[in-house]
Amino acid sequence: MKIVDVAEFYAERGGGVKIYIDQKLKAADAHGHELLIIAPGTHDHIERRGSHGRIAWVASPPLPVDPRYRLLLRERAVHKLLDEEHPDIIEGSSPWTGGQFVGRYRAASSSNGVSRVRKTFIFHTDAVAVYGQTLLDKWLDTRRIDQLWKPYWGYLRRLSHQFDATVVSGAWLAERLAHQGIQRPLTVPFGVDKATFMAAKPDPALRAELLAKANAAPDAALLVTVSRHHPEKRLGTLLRAVELLAARRPVALVMYGDGPLAAWSAMRARGLPVHMAGLTRDRELLSRVLASADALLHGSSAETFGLVVAEALCAGLPLVVPNSGGAAELARPAYSETYAAGDAEACAAAVDRLLARDPAQLKRACREAAQTSVLSQTDHFTRLFATYAELIQS
Repeated sequence: MKIVDVAEFYAERGGGVKIYIDQKLKAADAHGHELLIIAPGTHDHIERRGSHGRIAWVASPPLPVDPRYRLLLRERAVHKLLDEEHPDIIEGSSPWTGGQFVGRYRAASSSNGVSRVRKTFIFHTDAVAVYGQTLLDKWLDTRRIDQLWKPYWGYLRRLSHQFDATVVSGAWLAERLAHQGIQRPLTVPFGVDKATFMAAKPDPALRAELLAKANAAPDAALLVTVSRHHPEKRLGTLLRAVELLAARRPVALVMYGDGPLAAWSAMRARGLPVHMAGLTRDRELLSRVLASADALLHGSSAETFGLVVAEALCAGLPLVVPNSGGAAELARPAYSETYAAGDAEACAAAVDRLLARDPAQLKRACREAAQTSVLSQTDHFTRLFATYAELIQS
């Protein structure tokens, strides 16, 4: 099949979107599918990727708040490319201009008067959870927050009904969107590098090094968090929980990641048994860190899928996660403890409960869950392409 992805947040120096789309280009190539990415760039040109992949860069101005990205504004240019390509599937990868341009696109009809193209709305970010719930859930429940965001839900509903289906990464999210009247949510969970993380073994020397860097005792419990430093990740909650824990037991937290609040996190962590490890792209090192720790400490309830949570399971690391969002969908009582998002005392209590359990039994349960509940990257794209094949036939 031929797939075109209108991806306004794909950029040469981008983050997660670039990583995911680069993986999709390789997967499409392996499956023999043709994949074109339409993305904003410095000038109009086509770049080949592999045997069947291409990127069509559309000249676009830089995004003022982050010059790594550009504003996709030329709808006619995007529609012209779509007319030239005659794809089987068109993906609108955001609710903004990328999604709007695809939503408004009308392909030419075939000889029988019916267009064969199918359009999918890719829903990988829940803005209501990221902003509304993060800012307001101390005072309002989820239902009330959704009501306050009623105009935005109405916009998403109207946009989604210009597509044949909405692709989401979790069954819980599909249910949430269906309740809001979003068009035909289809669940395709993300995948992770299972082979690397499942091969990881505990490294006592690495564990000792991390505890020392956190200024913690050699026998302290080692917690790890891997997260962008952004309000939605609720790292302040995790740091307060560690502060509470440190008052009653030997504990250390290693924080991997970077972001706009990294300086604030470092300031908040002063005097605590916390090591700010920064951003790492060394997946093998990260897998050994996870395999050597006692628990993954996670703060965000706004993620549509918990990628690092899935990686932790593959490495055999038990979980302490919020009781809602993408992370919660992967949590099970056999290997995790949950707490109310944003509640530091509840988070600390959840850590206490997990550390009181049999660590060997917890790790076995994690490994079993990784086998049955976590997809590999190959599994994810195989399922995505199969979903598209079914959509084309419908």
